[in-house]
Amino acid sequence: MPLHPEGFVNLAIQEATHTSRQATCIALLVAITFFMENLDATVITTALPRMAADFAENPVSLNIGITAYLLAVAVFIPLSGWVADRFGARNVFAGAIGLFTFASWLCGLASTLEAFIAARVLQGIGGALMVPVGRLVVLRATEKKHLVKMLAVITWPGLVAPVLGPPIGGLIVTHLSWPWIFYLNIPLGVLAIVAAWWLIPDAPCGEARSFDLVGFIFLASACAAWLIGLEMLGSLSGGSFSAGAALVTLGALLTWLSIRHCQHHPTPLLPLATLGIATLRSSIVGGTLFRLSISALPFLIPLMLQIGFGLSPVDTGLLVLAIFAGNLAMKPFTTVLLCRYGFRRVLLVNGLIGIGSILACLGLQQGMPWYWMALVLFIGGLSRSMQFTTYNAVGFSEVPKQQMGEASTLFSMFFQLAMALGVAVVALLLRVSMMVRDADGGITVSDFHWALIGVALIACASVVDAMRLSTDAGKQVLPT
Repeated sequence: MPLHPEGFVNLAIQEATHTSRQATCIALLVAITFFMENLDATVITTALPRMAADFAENPVSLNIGITAYLLAVAVFIPLSGWVADRFGARNVFAGAIGLFTFASWLCGLASTLEAFIAARVLQGIGGALMVPVGRLVVLRATEKKHLVKMLAVITWPGLVAPVLGPPIGGLIVTHLSWPWIFYLNIPLGVLAIVAAWWLIPDAPCGEARSFDLVGFIFLASACAAWLIGLEMLGSLSGGSFSAGAALVTLGALLTWLSIRHCQHHPTPLLPLATLGIATLRSSIVGGTLFRLSISALPFLIPLMLQIGFGLSPVDTGLLVLAIFAGNLAMKPFTTVLLCRYGFRRVLLVNGLIGIGSILACLGLQQGMPWYWMALVLFIGGLSRSMQFTTYNAVGFSEVPKQQMGEASTLFSMFFQLAMALGVAVVALLLRVSMMVRDADGGITVSDFHWALIGVALIACASVVDAMRLSTDAGKQVLPT
């Protein structure tokens, strides 16, 4: 019997509902993996003394475990787009989760510093492929009108994980032992692999491009030089400053060579054509400046509260959770505000609020009531969350489906570099302040104040960049 026209309508509605539900589930899955990847970048900070004792090493030497992980992520992210096109997004995403999970197990088993570093590098490679390919899966599975909602779902781990990492690491080390920091990834990873094969459609592989080995060497070397160089510049050891300056100079040269190579190579590893899209370019340029400044605060504020004000680690951790509370509190209002005011106005106004919240930290004083401190950090968390989601959504709002892979790889590389370099830039600002006043007695509150001003100036540059957006930028992804 022929189906009534209303039946066709009902079937279409059911199919659309199922597709939307599937896209939401995929976004939640990617959010979990994003949380795992970002958490492991910071979770070991409070466990370093215990780990150093087990490895019979100096605790300072264990910082290489953090650096090796971030470096591996930054170096291998440019490879993610080519790998996803060559082997299929679902296969690469599930395989990357498997590699990350296996490396987590090896981290927990490590009995020497060398074995731990090797496992962290392997874990970083898994994370480098897992997050950008996961974002690409979400972008391909989501309709434009639902893009803001889906990107808001996968944005929160990047905000929450750096804040929750140190307290979670401290709790695990106190009540269990440090290997459990990594063993907890194993059940999550296994479930994520199963969910990936069940939820993500097996789309055909893209056109097999030839592998751009020279481009990979240039890009990987540039990322490594910038990250290591800035960390050495921020180090308090005198001999590292000249070496750090040399590496930063080398990083700038390699970046220039990478750009020229990508512009002239017929099939570059990192195609730059998508930078011609104004909204993506703003998300890359302005968004990177904003993320760099904001990612510095979870490192800078706890140090100021403990070293400058003499607060205990517990009290400091509780106050920093106000940033996390602000992140969560803003989520229900993000889409509403974007629909009412548009991307450009939100980036400008909220960017100024974010700068104001950074400068408001200059007013924090020793002995101030805790609730005033928490309020300043809470407002900063609100602005931080809104700006993150806005930059993520506007960046992909005008990218055609066939260019999502290129855009996702480019976005992910700059996103990860900004998050990794934030701490290095703050350390450099603190060092410059100490050098200017010729300090021998250590860091003081005034050094933290100058660092905050430097971070606020970087955030100002992102607001200036947002002014170049058109008033109707990205409006096609906003629900009507």
